[in-house]
Amino acid sequence: MKGKKRLLTGLQASGTLHIGNYFGALKPFVDTYEDYESMLMVADYHALTSIKDASLLRSNIFDVVKDYLAVGIDPKKAIIFKQSDVLEHTELSWIFNCLVTVPFLMQAHAYKDKIAKGLEANAGLFTYPMLMAADILLYDTDVVPVGEDQRQHVEYAREAAMKFNNAFGDTFSAPKELILEGVGTVPGTDGLKMAKSRPQYVIPLFGSKDEITKAVMSIVTDSSADRPEHVYAIHKLFKTEEELEVLYKEKMGNYKDLKEALIEDIDSYMSPIRERRIHITDDEVKKVLEDGGKRAREIAQKKMEDVRKKIGVTIN
Repeated sequence: MKGKKRLLTGLQASGTLHIGNYFGALKPFVDTYEDYESMLMVADYHALTSIKDASLLRSNIFDVVKDYLAVGIDPKKAIIFKQSDVLEHTELSWIFNCLVTVPFLMQAHAYKDKIAKGLEANAGLFTYPMLMAADILLYDTDVVPVGEDQRQHVEYAREAAMKFNNAFGDTFSAPKELILEGVGTVPGTDGLKMAKSRPQYVIPLFGSKDEITKAVMSIVTDSSADRPEHVYAIHKLFKTEEELEVLYKEKMGNYKDLKEALIEDIDSYMSPIRERRIHITDDEVKKVLEDGGKRAREIAQKKMEDVRKKIGVTIN
C-alpha cells in the first residue's frame, strides 16, 4: 500500500515574517501537513540573493524556525531542516543550470520584476529558479503548496525534471502545485504585495499590538469608495465575508473604526501564537534543525547517488 504523498514548502530566512507569509505559507501548511509526509525548509541559501550580513542571516534562521514552531508545527510530524545543511541542493541546482537556457531563466518573475525596476540582478537571483527546482525535486516531492502568484515555481521544477529525464533517463517525477485558494496576494499597507523586501509596508506576524496598530493605521484607503478595499482584503483573512458584511455596512465610510476593528481582530488572533513563540529557546531550534537535517540528508543523498550515476560522474 502506497504511503502518504510527500509535500515540501519553505520560507526564506531573509527577514521578519509578516501576515502575508503566515496566510500564504505557514497556516496552509499547519492545516494540511499531517495529511502528507511533510518537509519544511528554511531557505537560507535563497536568502543570500538579498542578505550580505552573516549575523543577520544567522539570526533570521533562528527566527524562522521559532516561527514554524510557534504556529503549531510538530517537528516529530514534519522534517524541519535548513537548506544549507543538505549540500545536495546546490549540487543538483548546478546540474539543472546546465540543462536550461538563459532565455528560459529570463522569464522568471523575480528576475523580470528586478529588471523592470531598473535594478541589477545578481547571478544568484537569475539562477534562483533552478535552486528552487532542486529543492523540490531532490525529495521526489509530490505536492508544493503555493499561492496563485507562485505557480511558476512549480512549473520551473517540472521543466527541469523533464529536461533531465529527456537527457539522462527517467529520474524525476513531475510535482504538482497545491494552489491555496483564497490566499492569493496579501496586500501590504500601500496596497501592493506584502513582501519582506518592503518592510515599511508589512504587518509583522509577531508584532506587538502597538506595532500592529501603527501598520494598520497606515493602510492607504480610497476615499471615493464605500469600502476601503485594502483594509477589507486583509480583514477577510481573519473573519469570514459574512461576518464582515455586517461590520462594513454598519461602518460604511468610517475608515478609522474599520481599521480599529481590524487591529483588534489581528491582535486577538495572533496573541496566543505570539505568547508561544516567546518561550522557544535557541537550543530547541538547534535540536530541531540537527534532527531535521539528518532526516533530510538521508533522502537527498540516496537521490543524488542515482543522479550522479545517470550523468556519468560516478566511475565505480
